[in-house]
Amino acid sequence: MSRVVLTPREIVAELDRFIVGQHAAKRAVAVALRNRWRRQQLPEGLRREVMPANLILIGPTGVGKTEIARRLARLAGVPFIKVEASKFTEVGYVGRDVESIVRDLVEAALVMVREERAERVKVAAQRAAEERLLDLLLPGSGSADREESRRALRRLLRDKQLEDREVELEVSESRGPSINLFGGQGMETLEMNLRDALGGMFSKRTARRMTVAQARTVLEAEEVDRLVDRAEAEREAVARAQDGGIVFLDEIDKIAGRGQATSGPDISREGVQRDLLPLVEGTTVTTRYGSVCTDHVLFIAAGAFHVAKPSDLIPELQGRFPVRVQLESLSEADLLRILTEPEHALVKQHQALLDAEGVELVITAEAVAELARIAAELNRASENIGARRLVTVMERVLEEVSFTAPERRGSQVVLDVPAVQATLAPLLGREDLARYIL
Repeated sequence: MSRVVLTPREIVAELDRFIVGQHAAKRAVAVALRNRWRRQQLPEGLRREVMPANLILIGPTGVGKTEIARRLARLAGVPFIKVEASKFTEVGYVGRDVESIVRDLVEAALVMVREERAERVKVAAQRAAEERLLDLLLPGSGSADREESRRALRRLLRDKQLEDREVELEVSESRGPSINLFGGQGMETLEMNLRDALGGMFSKRTARRMTVAQARTVLEAEEVDRLVDRAEAEREAVARAQDGGIVFLDEIDKIAGRGQATSGPDISREGVQRDLLPLVEGTTVTTRYGSVCTDHVLFIAAGAFHVAKPSDLIPELQGRFPVRVQLESLSEADLLRILTEPEHALVKQHQALLDAEGVELVITAEAVAELARIAAELNRASENIGARRLVTVMERVLEEVSFTAPERRGSQVVLDVPAVQATLAPLLGREDLARYIL
């Protein structure tokens, strides 16, 4: 279940560290997240009745819809998956089964649980792996001399002085063919069960020679698997997925009708909506780790809705997304803030990347403003791709520096307005070329 204890105002403040603007969307998701904590405080009977208020985020590409949802899940420490609604098709058509959304959510939850539990047993796993390494380096029965040698080897191991010595270790290897057993939609559960049932037939332990450093990694992983209770981890993963999971349904507008769906692809669009409806309403899905109820999974849908509009969704699905938030297009001022203000802003990322090569990148404030201006102009002149335009502009401007950085170690590169204009001005004057390059 969700472990967040932040207030809505604190949640918005945390999101502000990474995402510029879009305060209405941040407030909406903050309330949705806080309501999960509120629900946990209710008596059991009432708690079962309180359903999440799913959201639709409406706005053009590159304005922060996905980032808001992803950062929210990371902030709450809950399982999160992003799926594109257009990748699914209704029953009878070739495509993915919508129930695979829930199975993927449980897998994401299991990864989280295993990582947390592995961290708890990390020290014990390292000690057990060390003992097994000592057995490999110094086989034989116990004796006073052997124990003294073992203590000496232990000190060398801990000081990493035996990392290149080779040992022979038995490891598990899967020799089964990596093939897709069944093609088509609706066969995923059968394939999953058969793989579980037959998995042991294709694996065997073989002896391999490897360095102590490599053996330590293998042995620590084996000890973690031994110390972490698999069944208990799976039960917790199922509980987290169904009580705290967040599903981000992107491109929801691609499966909306056009107000006059009668035949052809429009039938498939409506079919996907009807297949998604039970998941959003609340149903039970069978997974390899147990049954998962989706009653309290939070669904956040998003789409540009340039052609279709939310009212083109089937009425039943509309009713399951009661909260609708319009995200704003990014202005030149917003793009300037995105370049510099977030904790991991794009300018800081490129400076860190070049610093890894020993090159100091200095971008003047005027040059940053010029980058924002050019990005905004390109968005107006061609396709508006929001903040993603900043990535293409930055990569274009820094292409030469990035390519020659290994030969520039120890130098400083200053990026000013003339340098930005010299790189981008020729493309700005040829709008047809800019459409393809930027």
